[in-house]
Amino acid sequence: MRLLLGVILLFNLGAVEGISQDQSAESRIVRLGQSAAFSGPASELGKKMRLGIEAALTESVLVGGIGGKQVFLTYLDDGYEPGRTVANIRTLIDEKTVFALLGAVGTPTSRAAAPIARDSGVPFIAPFTGAALLRDTEGFPNVVNFRASYQQETDEMVDRLVKERGFTRFGLLYQDDSFGRAGLHALQAATARYGLKLVGSGIYERNTVAVKTAVLDLMRAEPEAVVIFGAYRPAAAAITWSHELGFKPVFVNISFVGSQDLARELRPGISDVFVTQVVPDYMSEEFEIARQFRSALEAVWPGSKPDYISFEGYVGARMLLAAMQNCADTLTRECVLDRFKSKEPMELGGMVLNFGPDDNQGSDAVFLTEFDGAGQFSQVASFTDGRH
Repeated sequence: MRLLLGVILLFNLGAVEGISQDQSAESRIVRLGQSAAFSGPASELGKKMRLGIEAALTESVLVGGIGGKQVFLTYLDDGYEPGRTVANIRTLIDEKTVFALLGAVGTPTSRAAAPIARDSGVPFIAPFTGAALLRDTEGFPNVVNFRASYQQETDEMVDRLVKERGFTRFGLLYQDDSFGRAGLHALQAATARYGLKLVGSGIYERNTVAVKTAVLDLMRAEPEAVVIFGAYRPAAAAITWSHELGFKPVFVNISFVGSQDLARELRPGISDVFVTQVVPDYMSEEFEIARQFRSALEAVWPGSKPDYISFEGYVGARMLLAAMQNCADTLTRECVLDRFKSKEPMELGGMVLNFGPDDNQGSDAVFLTEFDGAGQFSQVASFTDGRH
């Protein structure tokens, strides 16, 4: 089994490129493409998304693939920079002739990639972003989302903090790009429902940890809670710097931050740091898909640690594979996209996804996790209740 997995991994890691020119062998391969950050300050996000995707694809290979075809991933590093993403997407579509794009990481990069994929008729599946832009079914009929939107995550944060802690003063730390601005608009909309306005904000440049000025701006506003739309390193730097200055509001991070990576960067003993999640607890015994994920991950990468991001990558890949399996007899891009326009629920190991002609998002679920002060985030029922 380990030898077979090793051979499969060589294919999944791109070694299939150039191995054989045999046309009959090529006809039994379906290539998926991923452009994501595998270097730079957001690199762990891309690596973990890829890890989850590869676990699902390897699992698929072991059970015979899709209609006798084996599904493999070709991935390229964009460093979380939109300019590099554009070049990668053109390479994946024009040179690698991928069937679909899967597991893009980030709003600015997805914003650059999705129009190219749309104009080429290529499905753009399960990006790691909750941006509203990608929920536009008319503008992007080729996009299929798994996860809850950033607006839904932000609404959940504000609803709970207002109702459970009575907070009325909200601030925002965000990176200066389309992702950060999506957070600004989401938080403004969420607080406006309670007749509130943001009391302050702090901005920092993408792919840096230069957050001190932003923290000082937020301190002057004296918020009770600070919502963070950023990657794990600048988020951790801001939280750490704030605590050193004696500024200790509740910090709530959007799911994109990567909770495991954030926990690794945080100083032990820090409290009142939360992350919203869009997948259930990956250690859950309630959802069969969580057990399947852990088993697949261990088979592909023995000893690797599961987390929320790799779980999301796994679920996104399983979602695409289920649609492809539905179209196994006539595997076309149109057939796969039509499956996601159907109102028939898609069941994945106890997780039920719902799509429709005007709904390209399968899940609306948002979960809450809290930093335990000792190196990890655990799922909690509320901002005040104890851990499960």
